[in-house]
Amino acid sequence: MKIATWNVNSLKVRLPHLLQWLADNPVDVLCLQETKLTDDKFPVADINAAGYQVVFSGQKTYNGVAILSKLPITDVVANNPRYEDAQQRILAATIDGMRIICAYVPNGQAVDSDKYAYKLAWLASLREWLADEMAAHPQLAILGDYNIAPADRDVHDPAEWEGQIHCSERERAALLALNELGLVDSFRMFEQADKSYSWWDYRQLAFRRNRGLRIDHILLSGALAARCTACAIDRAPRKWEQPSDHVPVVATLN
Repeated sequence: MKIATWNVNSLKVRLPHLLQWLADNPVDVLCLQETKLTDDKFPVADINAAGYQVVFSGQKTYNGVAILSKLPITDVVANNPRYEDAQQRILAATIDGMRIICAYVPNGQAVDSDKYAYKLAWLASLREWLADEMAAHPQLAILGDYNIAPADRDVHDPAEWEGQIHCSERERAALLALNELGLVDSFRMFEQADKSYSWWDYRQLAFRRNRGLRIDHILLSGALAARCTACAIDRAPRKWEQPSDHVPVVATLN
């Protein structure tokens, strides 16, 4: 079984990319972030035609999350019940005995801004809720755009990014707090190439120069980590015309 995450940065724009990628990479479960669509505009028919069931929670212009699956989807929950939030950033569902959580962590904008405080509060509440979810669902995966590079090796230029958004100490500590629940970064379970990133700015030829960050992650509970045999970043879609600034991350489970 393969599970994946991808911040598509507007599903309306990137739908052809999504359908092409699924045709080339028929994963079993795919979590999407930044769909940027109201629910009435979601392309259900196109996704069904590609062989996937789908659940989604969206809003106009910003945010929005979705879970695509080849297998039945049950017990769907939108948003974190512990945190009142008008922004559509979390979607959870049970698929083949696994609790799959799609998460779009706030960007934070700038360290010490109001949006940064919101990000930290959002992450703290996420941790509380995840503790309950993990107790109820031993086989759990939380996939998404975390907007946090866990360590300096996940940053193209650590000195340039030191203390900045995505790389600040408090953000990294909040991500570590999720790991301390027993969640494992599937990408780091395996030997990986140096300078492996999942996001590149559109400006300054960042992708061509590989000036990126690894901020898209698949975290697995211990039970699922024991089943994980591989995890990889697929850079190919970043080379396509009008790409998302993020690329898919795929984990393989036995």
